[in-house]
Amino acid sequence: MMTKKILIVDDEPRAREGLKRTLEQWAEGKAEITCLDNAHATMQFLKNERIHLLITDIRMPEMSGLKLLEALRQQHLQPMVIVISAYSEFEYAQEALRLGVINYLLKPIGKTKLIEAVEEALSKQEEQAKAGMIRQIVDQKLIDIKVDESFSRSIKQAMTYIDDHYSEDLSLKKVAAHVHLNPSYLSTLFREELSISFTEYISRVRIQHAKQLLLTSDLNISEIAEKVGYQTPKYFNKLFKEQENMTPNAFRKENESAF
Repeated sequence: MMTKKILIVDDEPRAREGLKRTLEQWAEGKAEITCLDNAHATMQFLKNERIHLLITDIRMPEMSGLKLLEALRQQHLQPMVIVISAYSEFEYAQEALRLGVINYLLKPIGKTKLIEAVEEALSKQEEQAKAGMIRQIVDQKLIDIKVDESFSRSIKQAMTYIDDHYSEDLSLKKVAAHVHLNPSYLSTLFREELSISFTEYISRVRIQHAKQLLLTSDLNISEIAEKVGYQTPKYFNKLFKEQENMTPNAFRKENESAF
């Protein structure tokens, strides 16, 4: 399980340390908890660090918690957020909700209430991360092809065979033999019915599985290339970059910190 990163922002030292102490006891080492005392320092911190949950006070000097959230939103930095405040004015809560806050807690905060709010926020963050991972993995062109029921029986059989054997050494001749067609005719069918070539279909299936391994495993690029049917990492890298406009390593780095 990935260590959760929680950032606490409060200009009151006692409140800040109290929150941290409670969450450290709850987390038992499964969360990395950082404390900052102002919104400006938070902005600088979040330019270099990705966090799962932000817990911020509303009333702080120079920049309020709400102004901080607005600034983060403008920069597309939007972790799960819990707002804490000693003030119960309705407009604060209303504005916080508009800015996407998941919970609004009034001081003094009981330990149980704090932990429940944090668990709810992290659970929602995981749900969003999984949804994001699915969006990153899914090849929409493949999805559109697979939901189309109009293809011929031979093409459907060929697609199923490729889907089941993508990690093996596949050739047009081999797949054609499986569906009892002439290789040249099968190649023509792919272009006519799917509007992509036989080779591109195999490549898309393999790259989709590769993306899943990049985001869900610790396998290196050579191991992933082999697992999805490529003998050389260099060729795998070339095809991956052609389809995703980035290398496998860049894809992993760009997406792994969100999960």
